[in-house]
Amino acid sequence: MSILNVEHLSHGFGDRAIFEDVSFRLLKGEHIGLVGANGEGKSTFMNIITGSLQPDEGKVEWSKNVKAGYLDQHAVLESGMTIGSVLHSAFDPLYQTEQHITELYEKMAEVDEATMTEYLDEAGMLQEYLTNHDFYMIDSKVEEVARALGLLDLGLDKDVTELSGGQRTKVLLGKLLLEKPDILLLDEPTNYLDVEHINWLQRYLQEYENAFILISHDIPFLNSVINIIYHMEGCKLSRYVGDYDHFQEVYEMQKAQNEAAYKRQQQEIAQLKDFVARNKARVSTRNMAMSRQKKLDKMELIQKAAEKPKPEFNFLTARTPGKYLFKTKDLIIGYDSPLSKELNLEMERGGKIVLTGANGIGKSTLLKSILGIIKPLQGSVQLGDYLEIGYFEQETDPNIQTTCLEEIWEEFPGFNQYEVRSALAKCGLTSDHIESKVKVLSGGEQAKVRLCKLINHPSNLLVLDEPTNHLDVDAKDELKRALKEYPGSILMVCHEPDFYESFATQVWNCAEWTTKTI
Repeated sequence: MSILNVEHLSHGFGDRAIFEDVSFRLLKGEHIGLVGANGEGKSTFMNIITGSLQPDEGKVEWSKNVKAGYLDQHAVLESGMTIGSVLHSAFDPLYQTEQHITELYEKMAEVDEATMTEYLDEAGMLQEYLTNHDFYMIDSKVEEVARALGLLDLGLDKDVTELSGGQRTKVLLGKLLLEKPDILLLDEPTNYLDVEHINWLQRYLQEYENAFILISHDIPFLNSVINIIYHMEGCKLSRYVGDYDHFQEVYEMQKAQNEAAYKRQQQEIAQLKDFVARNKARVSTRNMAMSRQKKLDKMELIQKAAEKPKPEFNFLTARTPGKYLFKTKDLIIGYDSPLSKELNLEMERGGKIVLTGANGIGKSTLLKSILGIIKPLQGSVQLGDYLEIGYFEQETDPNIQTTCLEEIWEEFPGFNQYEVRSALAKCGLTSDHIESKVKVLSGGEQAKVRLCKLINHPSNLLVLDEPTNHLDVDAKDELKRALKEYPGSILMVCHEPDFYESFATQVWNCAEWTTKTI
């Protein structure tokens, strides 16, 4: 049974086409992985099927009475909302039903007996509806999901604006799961989630009976939960049965077959054109030349697959620093309240250290405290000699107004336009991206702009705050290679062991020193 049908979908932004005549269907129980390079339109597709964006052409049809739930990374959580109020809002329709029952009882004092009987019958039916939908178990359900996602220990009365990016993602995910939709739409749900809660989500999706569409660049996670792949590339959407690894095998085989067919056809076209050119003027061979020309005119041309730009991340290195890169003495980090015990940490030249642990325990805060971006609550940080630090932040400023070109030019005023364009192109960005405003790009494309700044500044210490978030598979693999070959030192927050295990010299579990219970 088809839950969702998309027919002849076309959409673009300005002169840039995103989809051209795309069709898609979702069947009951399918677990779909929506994959493709950064900027191919995966999040745009989600926005179209949820109705938050209207396509230029095409039709989107949901089956009747299907309830879809969308995990939107950019959903607004306003001041005054608490973790508990957001999670309880998953049951707003039930609370509205309860309010209607209350209104019916209030009206009964002013109506005749026949109307009262009518109201009593309606109230009884609604009461039965609430009971059947576990209305009186809402608090225990909220507590169960909050505990599973590590939110309970933060306090359900905590204001959502005080949460880290990962904690906000958990709140939105918890609300979505409590809503129990017929179809889950998940856009990079593992971003900012720590290993423990990624594992919990993995088990949840493996046992999920309904359908879902999942966007993720975390391949081990994707492989473990999906059974269908839809690949987005070149304005088209192609369906593959199986997991991501199987899709890769079939895709590479199809690509090789297409290239071989393209070469054969080009060779045939060249031979036909040569024959026509040599024989069209001769009376004796003119008819054969015309016949070859007709064949050429009717030939359906095979399109050569366009090579998508692959990023190249080669970090420039500065002079060798001193033996110790930093030392902390009785350091306590935090904002209004402490996030850590007294920390006496040190990092030596050549180390590649990864910080792990649950969200909200102070990993990003530690990086900013070491860099001097925020002041510690207590203690001190001593930086080593001759340090040239390259810092990668988690997110781009949401209020940014510059284009990619302007952003890099501001950072490197000595570059000419060719050098700016080349620098961005090496990071896997096309001409369309380069001339676009940074804020309209996908999360992965924005990350590539920030990486462009990083790799063009000579450094001997890279401080990276979750650099893999949003990056597509090719970009992540290239970044992994570059970091393995980087001769300097690395201090990095990361939740993906598959990414860092091949080059990390130490892993610091920040749960060992945090004051927070997660």
